Amino acid sequence: MTTTQNQLTSKDLLDRCDGFPLAEREPERYAKKMSELYTLIWEDAMGTFPIGYMLSSVFEEIKKVPASIRGEIVLNRYDRTIKMFHRPVTERIRTELVAATTHYLRKHRVFDILRNWRNELWPIYGRNGELLFSMERSSMGLFGFMRYGIHLIAYVRCPSAPHGIKLWVPKRSKLKNAWPGMFDNTVAGGLMTGENPFECVIREAEEEASLPEYIIRNHAKLAGTIRYIYMTEQPSGIDEGYIYPECQWVYDVELPDDVIPAPNDGEVESFSLCTVNEVREQLAAGRWKPNCAVIILDFFIRMNILTPDNEPDFDEIETRLRRKMPFPGSFQDDD
Repeated sequence: MTTTQNQLTSKDLLDRCDGFPLAEREPERYAKKMSELYTLIWEDAMGTFPIGYMLSSVFEEIKKVPASIRGEIVLNRYDRTIKMFHRPVTERIRTELVAATTHYLRKHRVFDILRNWRNELWPIYGRNGELLFSMERSSMGLFGFMRYGIHLIAYVRCPSAPHGIKLWVPKRSKLKNAWPGMFDNTVAGGLMTGENPFECVIREAEEEASLPEYIIRNHAKLAGTIRYIYMTEQPSGIDEGYIYPECQWVYDVELPDDVIPAPNDGEVESFSLCTVNEVREQLAAGRWKPNCAVIILDFFIRMNILTPDNEPDFDEIETRLRRKMPFPGSFQDDD
């Protein structure tokens, strides 16, 4: 993406989203970051494996939760690992234990992030897609668990426009807690426990953009998954410092001219039909929500808009858009 001075490059956009250091690229920075964290681990018949990254400051507060509420914590200070929520033998009882812990933290106002309580349960997976337990959406960042979501990019054919297409771009409501007033993908949302990605697309498309189910069901196409580890180090309207490993299922849909997205649930202020050049200018100016920006970069690659000939960091961008995750999850089948 060509930019002028003080504007963001494609790699800048990637770095803003995928901010957690890669061990193979930045070993010293990676080691320093890991020394500031505890790794949450799980144990099954095959051994132990990581499921999340927790800040040391968060662990100091969680230790204060009565053991009768949070259950047993097994801490290994040498390896900097923590096991918790692991004793109950069923997923339902583990979920209840997690809920008791997060409700206690919310009731006692321990973390500001819990002010954004959503009453939505999101899944935490083990190996082979096993559901370990579910957790309130707003508390996921405290534990650094994998989060799963969907993005839908809606576009129309326009032979007179640059690259022959225009994109439907929403502007986020100024009342949103995170990234108010910034640009987003046409539809985006998180997967709740028990929800598959395509059904989530259908639900969110109607809720956020008033797009009819038959259009999405018949025309939306899966483009793949995008994976990154985001850290809230930039101003975002949410607490800074938490770690968010994420996997996003990305879908494209070509809309007919007479199907026009419209705000529905208050998440979006307005929709605009933008040319590729207009979107590029918005990206370079830093006006897009970080994870949505990298998903648009992937769309530009698919559409042969971003190529090795015009993007000096093409290979790194393409590789890091599907970062290898340290945690298990249902996305592993996409590797």
